[in-house]
Amino acid sequence: MLCELKNQPCGPAGRIPTRREALGTADRFRFPRVVFQFLAAAYENRQKFVPLYDATTPSDPPEPSGTPAYRTAGSYTLPEVCGRFVAASASRGRTAATAGAGVLTDMMQFTLRHTDTRTEARAGELATDHGVIRTPIFMPVGTAAAVKGIFHRDVRDEAGAEIILANTYHLYLRPGTKILEEAGGVHRFSTWEGPMLTDSGGFQVFSLADCRKLREEGCHFRSHIDGSKHLFTPESVIDTERAIGADIMMAFDECPPGDAPREYAAKSLALTERWLERCFNRYHQTEPKYGHYQALFPIVQGCTYPDLRAHAAENVKQYDADGYAIGGLAVGEPTDVMYEMIEVVNAILPEERPRYLMGVGTPVNILEAIKRGVDMFDCVMPTRNGRNGQLFTAEGVINIRNKKWEDDFSPIDPEGTAFVDTLYTKAYLHHLVTCGEMLAAQIASLHNIAFYLRLVGMAREHIAAGDFKPWKDAMVAKLTRRL
Repeated sequence: MLCELKNQPCGPAGRIPTRREALGTADRFRFPRVVFQFLAAAYENRQKFVPLYDATTPSDPPEPSGTPAYRTAGSYTLPEVCGRFVAASASRGRTAATAGAGVLTDMMQFTLRHTDTRTEARAGELATDHGVIRTPIFMPVGTAAAVKGIFHRDVRDEAGAEIILANTYHLYLRPGTKILEEAGGVHRFSTWEGPMLTDSGGFQVFSLADCRKLREEGCHFRSHIDGSKHLFTPESVIDTERAIGADIMMAFDECPPGDAPREYAAKSLALTERWLERCFNRYHQTEPKYGHYQALFPIVQGCTYPDLRAHAAENVKQYDADGYAIGGLAVGEPTDVMYEMIEVVNAILPEERPRYLMGVGTPVNILEAIKRGVDMFDCVMPTRNGRNGQLFTAEGVINIRNKKWEDDFSPIDPEGTAFVDTLYTKAYLHHLVTCGEMLAAQIASLHNIAFYLRLVGMAREHIAAGDFKPWKDAMVAKLTRRL
């Protein structure tokens, strides 16, 4: 590989492979795609400083004397980048360095970079075979392997998304695992090159309460598309997620309603824990299909009962998973109860693994959860609310349908990071919304996704700077305002 690519420079002195060429090379040589993603990023922003590894980490190979830990992207040749990635991977005890021989990574690497002294907030990095995810992170929801109404290019480059979420239930029904396997997995099928997470479908099963039956073996349900009958078992869900091929898979669980009686919540949790054991058994019996490592996160349930939540958190620890999820919140319970449950669970979950709060929520919810030690989030709110004309900003919430914006020719969000924020005016977006133009939904959705990613990015910066709490308190006061 290195001989063939020896003369392909990584910087402005010569032509770097395009993103498509680079990823094709990665697949041909069965080499970690993250190397080539680095090269593609170098091409798109040649002056950007890119850390190949953190020289402050003792296990990392040291730079030669007098060489800075960060160099311009254009100063490395392709073989040099590949060699350094191999060395760094090997030093961390990961087997990705031997991927050329068909050996897969055996665990995701999560590294805490900063912890806040006044709260439980933390900032870290989660390394996957499709790239590194900086936490805290928001994951745009791409239910059907697409973030509704937005090109992957814009989700990545304009919004700054580092990972997206897809849904097992929906992909199982359409297009089906046969098509996904023929395509080579969801990354190739959708052309999303970065990390991806798949929900197990447990929440969708919850939402189908009128057309489902829970049994010990699994969940019998009818498709919301054509009414056809199906069965999800812990084993079949793991098989489906293997066929989809996301970097992070979620265990199959039952999500009880937020106001569920204690008896039902306890019974539901017991079933979820039995299903969880079967999920991990199946997980260890199967292998990834597409040459990259897949993690399995268990989900902590227990409704709004602290003792059930604590029991569930203790139970999932036995699996020594790559990360842990907190499910069954933001489903009807009061907000203060949700925060209480987060605190109960995070006091028990391992500090050295990422924590994912599923389906939450508003910008305020996210900041308050970060304060309590959560690392990963997803929610449909940015795109769903955007399609209905609601914009989230650092100064408050805008309902762009209101007549007050009819003649406001200021940018949508002068502080925004997506091109739509400064290119279009509030008046123009108001016009599109009132006319029912689909472009309105695209603009608003991209703005909201970009804002959510900017918000967690600011949280990371303030955690590192040591002033997260006062910044968070000030932001929460502004985020709740109606403009």
